[in-house]
Amino acid sequence: MTQVTEVVKVGIADLNIAKHPQTIMTAGLGSCIGLILYDETSKIAGLVHVMLPDSSMARNKSFKEAKFADTGIEALLSLLEKEGVRKSRLKAKMAGGAQMFNTANSSEMMRIGYRNAEAVRAILKEHKIPLIAEDCGGNKGRTVEFLLDQSLLKIRTIQEGVTYI
Repeated sequence: MTQVTEVVKVGIADLNIAKHPQTIMTAGLGSCIGLILYDETSKIAGLVHVMLPDSSMARNKSFKEAKFADTGIEALLSLLEKEGVRKSRLKAKMAGGAQMFNTANSSEMMRIGYRNAEAVRAILKEHKIPLIAEDCGGNKGRTVEFLLDQSLLKIRTIQEGVTYI
């Protein structure tokens, strides 16, 4: 008999946490980054779906924290700490950061995927959270699901099918 696992779904510019035996997933990763922070000991993971690198890009003072790498990662860390997860035990995996539109004279402002990935890496480094694996860049959209029992990030793309990191 197969056990059905509850999947916690995270929307665009959103975040949430999952506890084993749950899994946690997000779809629609183009230039966005899906960042997983997980603790293998407690089998708790959090996922933030980041759209933009820095909250200074916000058009007004009221915005969804998860939309930006800086505020989204801080909010996710806070949520995980409320669940008793120690930051010193966290590891990270991420996917996304694609260049979805092919522009010949692509300005730095148009390279959102690359800038998102760089911002996430910098914030992880600042918090001393090791980035164990990533699948970033290219020009493919991704759907990701984190399997807490195996600490594996399942990545689905139309071009390549399913891979695990």
